[in-house]
Amino acid sequence: MATIRLSYIRIPASLQDRTSRRFPALPKPGLLVADTTARHFLDDSTPNLPKQEHVQDLLVGLFIDTILELRGVQAKTRIWCVVAWLFNPFTSTIGTRGNCEPIVCAAMLWILICLMKGSIFYKVGCCLCNEILMLTSQKKEGRVLQAAFWYGLIVHFRIYPIIYAIPFVIVLGKNYAGPAGRPVLTQWSSKQQLQSNKARENLEEPTSLLATLWNFLSSLVTRDTILFGLLSGSMFFAWTGIFFYLYGWEFLNEALLYHLTRTDPRHNFSIYFYHIYLHHQQGFSSIQRLASFLPQLIVQLALIIRFSRDLPFCMFLQTVAFVAFNKVMTAQYFVWFFCLLPLILPWTGMKLKWKGLVCTLVWMGSQLHWLMWAYLLEFKGRNVFVQLWAAGLVFLAANTFVMIMVIRHHSHTPLFSAPAGPRTKIAAKKE
Repeated sequence: MATIRLSYIRIPASLQDRTSRRFPALPKPGLLVADTTARHFLDDSTPNLPKQEHVQDLLVGLFIDTILELRGVQAKTRIWCVVAWLFNPFTSTIGTRGNCEPIVCAAMLWILICLMKGSIFYKVGCCLCNEILMLTSQKKEGRVLQAAFWYGLIVHFRIYPIIYAIPFVIVLGKNYAGPAGRPVLTQWSSKQQLQSNKARENLEEPTSLLATLWNFLSSLVTRDTILFGLLSGSMFFAWTGIFFYLYGWEFLNEALLYHLTRTDPRHNFSIYFYHIYLHHQQGFSSIQRLASFLPQLIVQLALIIRFSRDLPFCMFLQTVAFVAFNKVMTAQYFVWFFCLLPLILPWTGMKLKWKGLVCTLVWMGSQLHWLMWAYLLEFKGRNVFVQLWAAGLVFLAANTFVMIMVIRHHSHTPLFSAPAGPRTKIAAKKE
Protein backbone atom coordinates (compact mmCIF):
# COMPACT_ATOMS: atom_id res chain seq x y z
CA MET A 1 0.00 0.00 0.00
CA ALA A 2 1.22 3.51 -0.79
CA THR A 3 2.24 5.49 2.26
CA ILE A 4 3.51 9.00 2.86
CA ARG A 5 6.57 9.23 5.04
CA LEU A 6 6.59 11.95 7.65
CA SER A 7 9.55 14.00 8.75
CA TYR A 8 10.28 16.89 11.06
CA ILE A 9 11.55 20.23 9.89
CA ARG A 10 14.32 21.33 12.27
CA ILE A 11 15.01 25.05 12.39
CA PRO A 12 18.45 26.02 13.77
CA ALA A 13 18.46 27.91 17.05
CA SER A 14 20.12 30.91 15.41
CA LEU A 15 17.27 31.08 12.91
CA GLN A 16 14.48 30.54 15.42
CA ASP A 17 14.94 33.98 16.99
CA ARG A 18 14.90 35.69 13.59
CA THR A 19 11.82 33.84 12.38
CA SER A 20 9.93 34.54 15.60
CA ARG A 21 10.59 38.26 15.26
CA ARG A 22 10.22 38.73 11.50
CA PHE A 23 7.81 36.01 10.44
CA PRO A 24 5.24 35.43 13.20
CA ALA A 25 2.98 33.51 10.79
CA LEU A 26 5.62 30.90 9.91
CA PRO A 27 5.20 27.37 11.35
CA LYS A 28 6.72 26.73 14.74
CA PRO A 29 10.00 24.76 14.93
CA GLY A 30 9.48 21.02 14.97
CA LEU A 31 6.21 21.16 13.01
CA LEU A 32 5.29 17.77 11.59
CA VAL A 33 4.85 17.94 7.83
CA ALA A 34 4.37 15.43 5.06
CA ASP A 35 7.24 14.94 2.65
CA THR A 36 5.37 14.78 -0.65
CA THR A 37 8.31 14.32 -2.94
CA ALA A 38 7.95 11.55 -5.49
CA ARG A 39 10.76 9.42 -4.04
CA HIS A 40 8.94 9.18 -0.68
CA PHE A 41 5.53 8.52 -2.13
CA LEU A 42 5.81 4.72 -2.28
CA ASP A 43 7.33 2.12 0.04
CA ASP A 44 10.36 0.17 -1.11
CA SER A 45 8.17 -2.92 -1.12
CA THR A 46 5.67 -1.46 -3.56
CA PRO A 47 5.73 -3.43 -6.84
CA ASN A 48 6.53 -1.69 -10.09
CA LEU A 49 2.98 -1.15 -11.25
CA PRO A 50 1.99 1.14 -14.17
CA LYS A 51 1.54 4.65 -12.91
CA GLN A 52 -2.06 5.84 -13.19
CA GLU A 53 -0.93 9.42 -13.84
CA HIS A 54 0.93 8.28 -16.98
CA VAL A 55 -2.30 6.77 -18.32
CA GLN A 56 -4.09 10.05 -17.68
CA ASP A 57 -1.46 12.02 -19.58
CA LEU A 58 -1.67 9.60 -22.51
CA LEU A 59 -5.46 9.86 -22.50
CA VAL A 60 -5.21 13.66 -22.68
CA GLY A 61 -2.78 13.29 -25.60
CA LEU A 62 -5.24 10.95 -27.36
CA PHE A 63 -8.09 13.42 -26.92
CA ILE A 64 -5.94 16.29 -28.21
CA ASP A 65 -5.17 14.30 -31.35
CA THR A 66 -8.86 13.40 -31.77
CA ILE A 67 -10.03 17.00 -31.51
CA LEU A 68 -7.46 18.23 -34.02
CA GLU A 69 -8.29 15.36 -36.37
CA LEU A 70 -11.99 16.27 -36.26
CA ARG A 71 -11.02 19.81 -37.29
CA GLY A 72 -9.01 18.57 -40.26
CA VAL A 73 -5.51 19.25 -38.98
CA GLN A 74 -2.75 17.37 -40.79
CA ALA A 75 -1.16 14.37 -39.08
CA LYS A 76 2.31 15.93 -38.84
CA THR A 77 0.93 19.04 -37.16
CA ARG A 78 -1.16 16.94 -34.78
CA ILE A 79 1.92 15.00 -33.68
CA TRP A 80 3.75 18.20 -32.74
CA CYS A 81 0.70 19.43 -30.84
CA VAL A 82 0.52 16.19 -28.83
CA VAL A 83 4.26 16.44 -28.16
CA ALA A 84 3.66 19.93 -26.72
CA TRP A 85 1.53 18.25 -24.04
CA LEU A 86 3.31 14.96 -23.38
CA PHE A 87 6.83 16.40 -23.20
CA ASN A 88 5.93 19.58 -21.36
CA PRO A 89 8.20 19.64 -18.26
CA PHE A 90 5.43 21.19 -16.16
CA THR A 91 2.74 18.65 -16.99
CA SER A 92 5.06 15.66 -16.73
CA THR A 93 6.44 16.75 -13.34
CA ILE A 94 3.09 17.72 -11.85
CA GLY A 95 1.30 14.65 -13.19
CA THR A 96 3.85 12.11 -12.00
CA ARG A 97 3.73 13.34 -8.40
CA GLY A 98 0.19 11.95 -8.10
CA ASN A 99 -1.81 15.06 -9.02
CA CYS A 100 -5.38 14.62 -10.23
CA GLU A 101 -5.40 17.55 -12.67
CA PRO A 102 -4.91 15.38 -15.81
CA ILE A 103 -8.22 13.67 -14.95
CA VAL A 104 -10.00 17.01 -15.12
CA CYS A 105 -8.15 17.90 -18.34
CA ALA A 106 -9.19 14.62 -19.96
CA ALA A 107 -12.82 15.16 -18.94
CA MET A 108 -12.91 18.68 -20.39
CA LEU A 109 -11.40 17.50 -23.67
CA TRP A 110 -13.92 14.64 -23.80
CA ILE A 111 -16.75 17.18 -23.40
CA LEU A 112 -15.34 19.09 -26.37
CA ILE A 113 -15.27 15.88 -28.40
CA CYS A 114 -18.91 15.17 -27.54
CA LEU A 115 -19.96 18.63 -28.70
CA MET A 116 -17.85 18.46 -31.87
CA LYS A 117 -18.87 14.95 -32.85
CA GLY A 118 -22.52 15.77 -32.61
CA SER A 119 -23.44 12.27 -31.43
CA ILE A 120 -23.58 10.65 -28.04
CA PHE A 121 -21.68 7.61 -29.34
CA TYR A 122 -18.04 7.70 -30.31
CA LYS A 123 -15.15 5.29 -30.55
CA VAL A 124 -13.99 6.14 -27.02
CA GLY A 125 -17.19 5.85 -24.97
CA CYS A 126 -18.30 5.27 -21.44
CA CYS A 127 -20.48 2.22 -20.96
CA LEU A 128 -22.37 3.72 -18.02
CA CYS A 129 -23.21 6.92 -19.87
CA ASN A 130 -24.19 5.00 -23.00
CA GLU A 131 -26.61 2.86 -20.99
CA ILE A 132 -28.19 5.94 -19.42
CA LEU A 133 -28.59 7.69 -22.77
CA MET A 134 -29.52 4.66 -24.90
CA LEU A 135 -33.18 5.57 -25.14
CA THR A 136 -32.52 9.04 -26.57
CA SER A 137 -29.72 8.17 -28.98
CA GLN A 138 -31.93 8.66 -32.05
CA LYS A 139 -33.16 12.10 -31.05
CA LYS A 140 -31.66 15.37 -32.16
CA GLU A 141 -30.99 16.57 -28.61
CA GLY A 142 -29.06 13.38 -27.77
CA ARG A 143 -25.79 14.82 -29.05
CA VAL A 144 -25.46 17.23 -26.11
CA LEU A 145 -26.64 14.96 -23.31
CA GLN A 146 -23.34 13.17 -22.80
CA ALA A 147 -21.44 16.48 -22.75
CA ALA A 148 -23.91 17.81 -20.16
CA PHE A 149 -23.58 14.61 -18.10
CA TRP A 150 -19.80 14.87 -17.87
CA TYR A 151 -19.81 18.64 -17.41
CA GLY A 152 -22.07 18.47 -14.36
CA LEU A 153 -19.93 15.67 -12.93
CA ILE A 154 -16.59 17.40 -13.49
CA VAL A 155 -17.79 20.72 -12.02
CA HIS A 156 -18.75 18.78 -8.90
CA PHE A 157 -15.32 17.12 -8.93
CA ARG A 158 -13.39 20.37 -9.55
CA ILE A 159 -15.19 23.70 -9.35
CA TYR A 160 -13.10 25.78 -11.78
CA PRO A 161 -14.67 24.44 -15.06
CA ILE A 162 -17.77 26.46 -14.14
CA ILE A 163 -16.12 29.34 -16.06
CA TYR A 164 -16.83 27.48 -19.33
CA ALA A 165 -20.61 27.38 -18.79
CA ILE A 166 -21.44 30.56 -20.76
CA PRO A 167 -19.24 29.69 -23.80
CA PHE A 168 -20.84 26.23 -23.92
CA VAL A 169 -24.31 27.76 -23.95
CA ILE A 170 -23.30 30.24 -26.67
CA VAL A 171 -21.93 27.60 -29.04
CA LEU A 172 -25.03 25.45 -28.44
CA GLY A 173 -27.24 28.27 -29.74
CA LYS A 174 -29.18 28.37 -32.99
CA ASN A 175 -26.04 28.12 -35.12
CA TYR A 176 -24.95 24.85 -33.48
CA ALA A 177 -26.87 22.41 -35.72
CA GLY A 178 -26.25 22.32 -39.46
CA PRO A 179 -28.73 21.48 -42.25
CA ALA A 180 -28.56 17.74 -41.42
CA GLY A 181 -29.29 18.35 -37.74
CA ARG A 182 -25.65 17.86 -36.74
CA PRO A 183 -22.97 20.48 -36.08
CA VAL A 184 -20.70 21.45 -38.97
CA LEU A 185 -17.10 21.91 -37.83
CA THR A 186 -14.97 24.65 -39.31
CA GLN A 187 -12.02 22.80 -40.79
CA TRP A 188 -8.40 23.84 -40.43
CA SER A 189 -7.23 25.73 -43.51
CA SER A 190 -4.33 27.72 -44.88
CA LYS A 191 -3.63 31.35 -44.07
CA GLN A 192 -5.04 32.50 -47.42
CA GLN A 193 -8.35 30.74 -46.76
CA LEU A 194 -8.52 32.16 -43.25
CA GLN A 195 -7.99 35.66 -44.62
CA SER A 196 -10.78 35.16 -47.14
CA ASN A 197 -13.09 33.97 -44.35
CA LYS A 198 -12.33 37.15 -42.39
CA ALA A 199 -13.09 39.22 -45.48
CA ARG A 200 -16.49 37.55 -45.85
CA GLU A 201 -17.25 38.21 -42.17
CA ASN A 202 -16.72 41.93 -42.79
CA LEU A 203 -19.52 41.91 -45.38
CA GLU A 204 -22.22 41.44 -42.76
CA GLU A 205 -24.87 44.10 -42.63
CA PRO A 206 -24.36 46.59 -39.76
CA THR A 207 -27.10 46.60 -37.13
CA SER A 208 -27.87 48.63 -34.03
CA LEU A 209 -26.55 47.65 -30.64
CA LEU A 210 -30.00 46.77 -29.30
CA ALA A 211 -30.78 44.62 -32.33
CA THR A 212 -27.46 42.83 -32.01
CA LEU A 213 -28.05 42.21 -28.30
CA TRP A 214 -31.58 40.94 -28.94
CA ASN A 215 -30.43 38.59 -31.69
CA PHE A 216 -27.66 37.29 -29.43
CA LEU A 217 -29.94 36.60 -26.46
CA SER A 218 -32.67 35.03 -28.58
CA SER A 219 -30.14 32.70 -30.21
CA LEU A 220 -29.27 31.25 -26.80
CA VAL A 221 -32.74 29.89 -26.09
CA THR A 222 -32.77 26.56 -27.92
CA ARG A 223 -33.61 22.98 -27.07
CA ASP A 224 -29.91 22.12 -26.90
CA THR A 225 -29.05 24.87 -24.44
CA ILE A 226 -32.03 24.06 -22.22
CA LEU A 227 -31.22 20.35 -22.17
CA PHE A 228 -27.54 21.04 -21.52
CA GLY A 229 -28.33 23.37 -18.64
CA LEU A 230 -30.92 21.11 -17.05
CA LEU A 231 -28.90 17.90 -17.23
CA SER A 232 -25.54 19.40 -16.21
CA GLY A 233 -27.18 21.32 -13.35
CA SER A 234 -29.05 18.23 -12.23
CA MET A 235 -25.87 16.17 -12.24
CA PHE A 236 -24.01 18.79 -10.21
CA PHE A 237 -26.73 19.22 -7.58
CA ALA A 238 -27.40 15.47 -7.41
CA TRP A 239 -23.80 14.59 -6.59
CA THR A 240 -23.52 17.56 -4.23
CA GLY A 241 -26.71 16.46 -2.47
CA ILE A 242 -25.44 12.89 -2.09
CA PHE A 243 -22.20 13.95 -0.46
CA PHE A 244 -23.95 16.58 1.65
CA TYR A 245 -26.19 13.80 2.96
CA LEU A 246 -23.13 11.68 3.75
CA TYR A 247 -20.83 14.33 5.26
CA GLY A 248 -23.01 17.33 6.10
CA TRP A 249 -21.94 20.95 6.18
CA GLU A 250 -18.28 20.08 6.49
CA PHE A 251 -18.31 18.78 2.91
CA LEU A 252 -20.22 21.80 1.59
CA ASN A 253 -17.83 24.24 3.23
CA GLU A 254 -14.66 22.44 2.15
CA ALA A 255 -15.77 21.65 -1.41
CA LEU A 256 -17.67 24.81 -2.46
CA LEU A 257 -18.16 27.64 0.03
CA TYR A 258 -14.48 27.61 1.00
CA HIS A 259 -13.46 28.89 -2.43
CA LEU A 260 -15.62 32.02 -2.10
CA THR A 261 -13.91 33.19 1.10
CA ARG A 262 -10.52 31.47 0.81
CA THR A 263 -7.55 33.35 2.28
CA ASP A 264 -4.14 31.70 2.13
CA PRO A 265 -1.39 33.55 4.07
CA ARG A 266 1.39 31.36 2.67
CA HIS A 267 3.38 32.76 -0.23
CA ASN A 268 2.28 31.77 -3.73
CA PHE A 269 2.29 33.24 -7.23
CA SER A 270 -0.84 35.33 -6.63
CA ILE A 271 -0.59 39.10 -6.33
CA TYR A 272 -3.00 38.97 -3.36
CA PHE A 273 -0.85 36.87 -1.04
CA TYR A 274 1.05 39.74 0.63
CA HIS A 275 -2.13 41.67 1.49
CA ILE A 276 -3.66 38.45 2.85
CA TYR A 277 -0.47 37.74 4.84
CA LEU A 278 -0.48 41.18 6.48
CA HIS A 279 -4.17 41.14 7.44
CA HIS A 280 -4.80 37.45 7.97
CA GLN A 281 -4.98 37.61 11.76
CA GLN A 282 -7.36 40.59 11.69
CA GLY A 283 -9.68 38.77 9.31
CA PHE A 284 -11.58 40.00 6.25
CA SER A 285 -15.15 41.08 5.73
CA SER A 286 -17.36 39.27 3.24
CA ILE A 287 -17.16 42.24 0.88
CA GLN A 288 -13.36 42.19 0.98
CA ARG A 289 -13.29 38.46 0.34
CA LEU A 290 -15.60 38.71 -2.65
CA ALA A 291 -14.03 41.90 -4.08
CA SER A 292 -11.02 39.95 -5.34
CA PHE A 293 -13.34 38.15 -7.76
CA LEU A 294 -14.25 41.40 -9.52
CA PRO A 295 -11.14 41.58 -11.78
CA GLN A 296 -11.62 37.91 -12.65
CA LEU A 297 -15.27 38.48 -13.51
CA ILE A 298 -14.58 41.48 -15.74
CA VAL A 299 -11.81 39.71 -17.67
CA GLN A 300 -13.87 36.54 -18.05
CA LEU A 301 -16.87 38.40 -19.46
CA ALA A 302 -14.69 40.36 -21.89
CA LEU A 303 -13.05 37.19 -23.22
CA ILE A 304 -16.38 35.38 -23.54
CA ILE A 305 -17.99 38.24 -25.46
CA ARG A 306 -15.09 38.48 -27.87
CA PHE A 307 -13.97 34.88 -28.44
CA SER A 308 -16.78 32.50 -27.39
CA ARG A 309 -17.45 31.28 -30.96
CA ASP A 310 -13.86 30.05 -31.18
CA LEU A 311 -14.49 27.72 -28.27
CA PRO A 312 -11.05 26.07 -27.69
CA PHE A 313 -9.30 29.45 -27.96
CA CYS A 314 -11.81 31.06 -25.61
CA MET A 315 -11.37 28.28 -23.06
CA PHE A 316 -7.59 28.66 -23.21
CA LEU A 317 -7.71 32.43 -22.64
CA GLN A 318 -10.31 32.07 -19.90
CA THR A 319 -8.17 29.56 -18.04
CA VAL A 320 -4.98 31.60 -18.28
CA ALA A 321 -6.79 34.72 -17.07
CA PHE A 322 -8.58 32.83 -14.30
CA VAL A 323 -5.31 31.42 -12.97
CA ALA A 324 -3.42 34.72 -13.33
CA PHE A 325 -6.01 36.74 -11.37
CA ASN A 326 -6.85 34.07 -8.80
CA LYS A 327 -6.42 34.71 -5.07
CA VAL A 328 -4.23 31.63 -4.81
CA MET A 329 -1.99 30.41 -7.63
CA THR A 330 0.26 27.36 -7.55
CA ALA A 331 2.13 25.49 -10.28
CA GLN A 332 -0.47 22.72 -10.52
CA TYR A 333 -2.97 25.25 -11.91
CA PHE A 334 -0.82 25.65 -15.02
CA VAL A 335 -1.90 22.18 -16.16
CA TRP A 336 -5.40 23.56 -16.67
CA PHE A 337 -4.37 25.67 -19.65
CA PHE A 338 -1.44 23.57 -20.85
CA CYS A 339 -3.91 20.87 -21.96
CA LEU A 340 -5.75 23.48 -24.06
CA LEU A 341 -2.63 25.04 -25.60
CA PRO A 342 -2.14 22.30 -28.26
CA LEU A 343 -5.71 22.90 -29.50
CA ILE A 344 -4.88 26.44 -30.65
CA LEU A 345 -1.35 25.94 -32.02
CA PRO A 346 -2.42 25.14 -35.63
CA TRP A 347 -4.29 28.46 -35.78
CA THR A 348 -1.48 30.67 -34.52
CA GLY A 349 0.73 32.72 -36.80
CA MET A 350 3.40 33.04 -34.13
CA LYS A 351 6.53 31.06 -34.98
CA LEU A 352 8.76 29.59 -32.29
CA LYS A 353 11.55 31.74 -33.68
CA TRP A 354 11.46 34.50 -32.52
CA LYS A 355 8.17 35.66 -31.01
CA GLY A 356 7.27 32.25 -29.63
CA LEU A 357 10.69 31.98 -28.00
CA VAL A 358 10.33 35.48 -26.53
CA CYS A 359 6.95 34.59 -24.97
CA THR A 360 8.40 31.39 -23.52
CA LEU A 361 11.43 33.17 -22.06
CA VAL A 362 9.34 36.00 -20.60
CA TRP A 363 6.94 33.55 -18.93
CA MET A 364 9.68 31.23 -17.67
CA GLY A 365 12.00 34.07 -16.66
CA SER A 366 9.36 35.83 -14.58
CA GLN A 367 8.54 32.54 -12.86
CA LEU A 368 12.20 31.81 -12.08
CA HIS A 369 12.52 35.37 -10.77
CA TRP A 370 9.64 34.69 -8.37
CA LEU A 371 11.14 31.35 -7.33
CA MET A 372 14.45 33.02 -6.47
CA TRP A 373 12.78 35.28 -3.89
CA ALA A 374 10.63 32.38 -2.64
CA TYR A 375 13.81 30.36 -2.07
CA LEU A 376 15.38 33.19 -0.07
CA LEU A 377 12.25 33.44 2.06
CA GLU A 378 11.56 29.76 2.58
CA PHE A 379 15.04 28.27 2.88
CA LYS A 380 17.22 31.20 3.93
CA GLY A 381 14.72 32.89 6.24
CA ARG A 382 15.21 36.36 4.77
CA ASN A 383 12.58 39.06 5.00
CA VAL A 384 11.90 39.46 1.29
CA PHE A 385 8.10 39.61 1.34
CA VAL A 386 7.96 42.89 -0.56
CA GLN A 387 10.35 41.64 -3.23
CA LEU A 388 8.35 38.42 -3.52
CA TRP A 389 5.12 40.39 -3.93
CA ALA A 390 6.76 42.56 -6.60
CA ALA A 391 7.88 39.37 -8.38
CA GLY A 392 4.24 38.27 -8.35
CA LEU A 393 3.30 41.51 -10.09
CA VAL A 394 5.98 40.84 -12.70
CA PHE A 395 4.59 37.34 -13.23
CA LEU A 396 1.08 38.77 -13.71
CA ALA A 397 2.49 41.20 -16.28
CA ALA A 398 4.22 38.30 -18.04
CA ASN A 399 0.97 36.34 -18.23
CA THR A 400 -0.81 39.39 -19.62
CA PHE A 401 1.94 39.95 -22.20
CA VAL A 402 1.75 36.33 -23.38
CA MET A 403 -2.04 36.50 -23.64
CA ILE A 404 -1.87 39.66 -25.75
CA MET A 405 0.75 38.14 -28.06
CA VAL A 406 -1.31 34.97 -28.48
CA ILE A 407 -4.46 36.98 -29.27
CA ARG A 408 -2.69 39.19 -31.80
CA HIS A 409 -1.27 36.23 -33.74
CA HIS A 410 -4.29 33.93 -33.56
CA SER A 411 -6.47 33.32 -36.61
CA HIS A 412 -9.94 33.59 -35.13
CA THR A 413 -11.98 30.65 -36.44
CA PRO A 414 -15.42 29.71 -35.02
CA LEU A 415 -15.56 26.09 -33.95
CA PHE A 416 -18.86 25.52 -35.77
CA SER A 417 -19.79 26.92 -39.18
CA ALA A 418 -22.98 28.92 -39.23
CA PRO A 419 -25.70 27.64 -41.58
CA ALA A 420 -25.61 29.41 -44.92
CA GLY A 421 -28.34 31.99 -45.21
CA PRO A 422 -29.49 34.51 -47.81
CA ARG A 423 -27.12 37.36 -48.43
CA THR A 424 -28.15 40.86 -47.50
CA LYS A 425 -28.37 43.66 -50.04
CA ILE A 426 -25.45 45.50 -48.48
CA ALA A 427 -23.29 42.41 -48.55
CA ALA A 428 -24.16 41.78 -52.16
CA LYS A 429 -23.21 45.31 -53.14
CA LYS A 430 -19.88 45.07 -51.30
CA GLU A 431 -19.07 41.86 -53.10
